[in-house]
Amino acid sequence: MSPPSTLAAAPVQEPEVRLASNPAAGVTLSGAWDIRSLQHRARFMQASLKVAATTVDGPWDLSGVQRLDHIGALLIWRAWGKKRPAEVSLQPEHEAFFEQLARNAEGVDAPAYDPATLLRKLGTYLLVFLEHLTGMLVLVGQTAIDTARMLRRPTLGPWREVSASVFRTGAQALGITAGVGFLIGVVLSYLSAEQLKAFGANAFIINILGIGVIRELGPVLCAVLVAGRSGSAITAQLGVMRVTEELDALSVMGIPYTVRLVLPKVLALAITMPLLILWTTSIALLGGAMAAQVTLDISVMQFITGLPAAVPGVNLVLGIGKGVVFGALIALVACHFGLRIQPNTESLGIGTTNSVVTSITSVIIADAIFAIMFNDVGIVLM
Repeated sequence: MSPPSTLAAAPVQEPEVRLASNPAAGVTLSGAWDIRSLQHRARFMQASLKVAATTVDGPWDLSGVQRLDHIGALLIWRAWGKKRPAEVSLQPEHEAFFEQLARNAEGVDAPAYDPATLLRKLGTYLLVFLEHLTGMLVLVGQTAIDTARMLRRPTLGPWREVSASVFRTGAQALGITAGVGFLIGVVLSYLSAEQLKAFGANAFIINILGIGVIRELGPVLCAVLVAGRSGSAITAQLGVMRVTEELDALSVMGIPYTVRLVLPKVLALAITMPLLILWTTSIALLGGAMAAQVTLDISVMQFITGLPAAVPGVNLVLGIGKGVVFGALIALVACHFGLRIQPNTESLGIGTTNSVVTSITSVIIADAIFAIMFNDVGIVLM
């Protein structure tokens, strides 16, 4: 075993910068240049190094440095102007710090402009979209198969899970949907009243709110709220099960997770969404009727009795039908992204965000398709 060096055996000294009387003789650094020794002397040592770098042209002697870490090396490197002097003597074990700083100072050259970059990005996005679309179709097909099996043998269906999902996605969402629906009805009534009073058409507030809320705004508003509330919860739940390897455990035990996890959520949202739409629409119309009584002197009873004549019943059927489609669509999208979560926390956050955005976008696209398909249904021209 070799004896310890004199420098290592010597007691640790404070960092010091010594300038020779002759500027050509250089600068000598000694002592400990690490974070423990520099934490209270960093500003002073930085000023000393700056004076040494501007007044001395000779070599730098760092062989007397007892301890050096990245903090001390960075302090010295900045005093050098991020460029190594021509003559430097230092211990071999300290060389790695300055080599790393020199590599970082060189930087990375910017890549040359490639005109095909945009095309490659578009191709990448298209492939990702096709991958998601394929996965979604597989999930829809598997859910349809599970539904057919459950209809053949109803006693084996996951009714407990369906009941729990109905409570979480339906009963617990009554408060938020009622509050938002009421405020939307009040706002629409106030905005429409200002225009109707200008033309003396106060009675048409019933037509505007009835058609707008029952046919379009009620279903879309409720679907957006459910996508943000229940859709994100479904994705997060499945994502956590993926992170904790519970889905793998179900597969090992031979339990299809589509039957126990996906199908109950799809059925629950397909059941609760029409009911939530009826609830949200009713509260929104109530808010609109109360606002119309204040602004247009139309009583709430007059509003309610005039509603069936102004809005054909097919609009209510259309709104409820939208609810079934929207609910199943939100559940399928949420489950799709939840099952694609990777076993890390970053993927969980990204997947939940993508699930909510995709669900809302899908709902709006589906609503546009409904509007085109049924544009002549339920519209009465006065």
